[in-house]
Amino acid sequence: QVQLMESGGGLVETGGSLKLRCIASGNTRSLTSIGWYRQAHGKERELVAIITDGRSKYADFAKDRFTISRDRDLTLMYLNLNSLKAEDTAVYFCYAERTIPDGPDDHYWGQGTQVTVSS
Repeated sequence: QVQLMESGGGLVETGGSLKLRCIASGNTRSLTSIGWYRQAHGKERELVAIITDGRSKYADFAKDRFTISRDRDLTLMYLNLNSLKAEDTAVYFCYAERTIPDGPDDHYWGQGTQVTVSS
């Protein structure tokens, strides 16, 4: 089992920045992917950025504005949010995945942290 806990959300003005943090605990050594999703009110959850096998992948809206990073042990992960826009307002979730050969993959989610960008 893996537990994920986010922090760092808050209220920021348009153009501002925030740094989100995710602390992972439990069996993190065999995780294959770790990343961030977000869900705005009334919308589906969407990928923001994810690291798989050391490679980072970003949603188009996140490129050039957001940066994902992690420590070697996959116990800490960050998402730097820059040049924030009102449409970035959402709950941001930490996510982790473990690929299981010949079986269903394990998926883990944090409780989420609210990011509100005032226009």
